[in-house]
Amino acid sequence: MKPDLPYFVALAGAPGIGPAKFKILLKFAKSAREVWEEKPKTLLKILGEKTGQNFIRYRVNTDPDEYLTKVQSKNISIVTIEDKNYPKLLKEIADPPPVLYVRGELSPKFFKKSIAVVGARKMTSYGREVTEVLVRDLVFAGFTIVSGLAYGVDSYAHRVTIGNKGKTIAVLGGGVDRVYPRENEALAREIEKGSGAVISEFPVGMDSVPGNFPARNRIISGLSLGVLVTEAGDKSGSLITAGQAGEQGREVFAVPGSIHSKLSAGPSALIKQGAKLVSNVNDILEELQFSSLDSQDSEVKGDNEEENKIIELIRAGTTHVDQITREAKLPAAKIGSTLSVLEIKGKVKSLGSGSYSLNL
Repeated sequence: MKPDLPYFVALAGAPGIGPAKFKILLKFAKSAREVWEEKPKTLLKILGEKTGQNFIRYRVNTDPDEYLTKVQSKNISIVTIEDKNYPKLLKEIADPPPVLYVRGELSPKFFKKSIAVVGARKMTSYGREVTEVLVRDLVFAGFTIVSGLAYGVDSYAHRVTIGNKGKTIAVLGGGVDRVYPRENEALAREIEKGSGAVISEFPVGMDSVPGNFPARNRIISGLSLGVLVTEAGDKSGSLITAGQAGEQGREVFAVPGSIHSKLSAGPSALIKQGAKLVSNVNDILEELQFSSLDSQDSEVKGDNEEENKIIELIRAGTTHVDQITREAKLPAAKIGSTLSVLEIKGKVKSLGSGSYSLNL
């Protein structure tokens, strides 16, 4: 263990000492230990009266060695910004966290191809299908999936990744020992046991509070080459993540949906602002300059009876949705949703005016 590590971790966890102030303090001194042992007068001059006094009280009540021992006793590892395995993508942002608390494996290889998938806490069936298809195909293309372990799209993206034997990173808005929502603790354990890592910049023992989520979101986007929003309302936190991605120079992707759905408002707004419209995984791969997936075999097949029925009707050539509805003998709503899913999967394409063909 590096001699300075306990002080480095304790300093990063001090109230009011964010990444910017942490950087200033370490520029002033040669080590975190020197900062820790600095005279009160100097600390007040650097940090200001309020933050300085808070830090002075904090260090009186904190033993760096005891705190680090407590963290490690919970099978939580520490990755600092000075370590070789600190994610390079995250180090590139304006305010990288000096310390990451990690449950599981945080390997540099995970971030050679990584993408964030975020969205609504209450998914529609369309949002669920879209998230499943795109995450599955991204995993198949070798991507690590980054998200926030929240209800809805976030946790579903993690689950689909695990189900397809991929790697996923869950970023929390509190300590890694205080998973929020509590219902996702089992999912967090599943991730850390071989599917990736649960991480946070917030100290052990800290609860997730609303004020922490914008900071959490910058890490989600910072770990990723781009952010994909599959479904979100117009005030969703996932739009903050997308905004931060743009500020960090990362790509923003959005899946279009029905104009009648409130949960399509977020992606629609992002597309209007210049986000890349995603109808299948190749839209993402091409934008990030990776090879497209050969998602079609010479024989296009569906994943269920309804999909196969529609594919067979289109196989002969361009077919109008009215003809599909008549011959498939399925409800119009089911035809519409199945065609949308087949488009997302890259198996059919819309030619406009209600006509479809196979995407060969």
